Amino acid sequence: MTGLAMRSLRHRVPAAVATLVAVLLGSALMASFATLVQSAAGAHDADRELLIIMGAVVGGWGSLIVLFSVASTVGIVAEQRLGEAGLLRTIGATPRQVRALIVYEAAVVSLLAAAAGAAAGVFGGRALFDALRRGGLLSPASAYGGGPASLSAAAAVVVLVSVVAAVISSGRATRGAPGFSLRQVDVPVRRMRWWRALIGTVLVACGLGSAVVTITVTGKSTDAYAAMQTSGSASIVAGVGLATLAPVLLRLLAVPLRPLLAGSGSGYLAAENTTRRAHLFAAMLAPVIVFVSTAVGTLLMVGIDSRTLTAARDPEGVGDTITTINSVVIAMICLFAAIMVVNAAAATVVHRRRELDRLWRLGASRGQLRAGVVLEAAVVTVIGIVLGLLGSTATAVPYAIVRHEGLVPDGQLWLVPVVAAVALALALAAAWGAQRRPAR
Repeated sequence: MTGLAMRSLRHRVPAAVATLVAVLLGSALMASFATLVQSAAGAHDADRELLIIMGAVVGGWGSLIVLFSVASTVGIVAEQRLGEAGLLRTIGATPRQVRALIVYEAAVVSLLAAAAGAAAGVFGGRALFDALRRGGLLSPASAYGGGPASLSAAAAVVVLVSVVAAVISSGRATRGAPGFSLRQVDVPVRRMRWWRALIGTVLVACGLGSAVVTITVTGKSTDAYAAMQTSGSASIVAGVGLATLAPVLLRLLAVPLRPLLAGSGSGYLAAENTTRRAHLFAAMLAPVIVFVSTAVGTLLMVGIDSRTLTAARDPEGVGDTITTINSVVIAMICLFAAIMVVNAAAATVVHRRRELDRLWRLGASRGQLRAGVVLEAAVVTVIGIVLGLLGSTATAVPYAIVRHEGLVPDGQLWLVPVVAAVALALALAAAWGAQRRPAR
């Protein structure tokens, strides 16, 4: 099966590229922050705490998004093999062999991408370290100490998550008789696994718990940045939790939109697909939720901090520098999340090329198919924007309260429509571009 996996990759380029992009960028982001933690071991005593906070705490926020995105992408690619797995089993392959095929493919792509991402992390970690030094937050006595240990650790974690996601997803592809596996391709999935629902619920609860702690505990601290340490990750955790529950949320929220969409043929198909095939479109919904929740929540927090941090609370005058560095770090995380929106949308549409080709052969025009795909992407993205904005309140609202701006921040509310417009444009552009290439 190892040889078959190597040959299969040559004929599954779009799926391999989707995994490659997620793992490569994720490894690069995690490795960049991991080098700061390794640098802390040999840093000056005054700089060690800052490097650990930037590498472990702030990097941990980004790592949560990275690992979720990698697991989600690998899961999408693996579950797209249901039909192929059923066909392999009908000609004599055992479930164990089919699972090995899927896992081997994911492992090979992940290893190559993680190695390249770790190499890119050398430059990313150096850039972050130099930015901290130029901002006056690090003394000249501390030197950059990132090396193979931190880079390989970050790459190993990403590869491990990829392989575990492939193992879990390959289980569904080999469950039941071969004929049952073939029928699963066209039968909508109605139930979400209990452990996924539990993980999503726990993450949302953790995000809300961080918001409560910010208001009741850290917001009253004399440390100017104590509230940021608890509220900064709240929107990220809540967003990932909502994204984990994406299949159920999409099915519930798409139902009220059915009457609005059913007026045309393309709208009718879009309404049917988004409600009856929620697990398929949840792969597109999840990164939109994470992107909007992360971008809106954290950027509003940075804006609140820049407006309300007074000289009395920042006697050393490093607030502007920290705000600038936070903006750069958050921009890196948001850029990764935005790329995952494009990656997931394209992978979802590419998987449906054969389905779209069959519809064309049955009489649907290219314009109808194109309109249907774009309309489905628009519906899913709008729902993701709404859920992402809900998740962003876990950071924006408590931080605005503890900085005495009330429930709604006093400025930068233009970020909300801008982020929403960016998410919508990215998803629609990816869907439009992916469906233009005909099925082979």
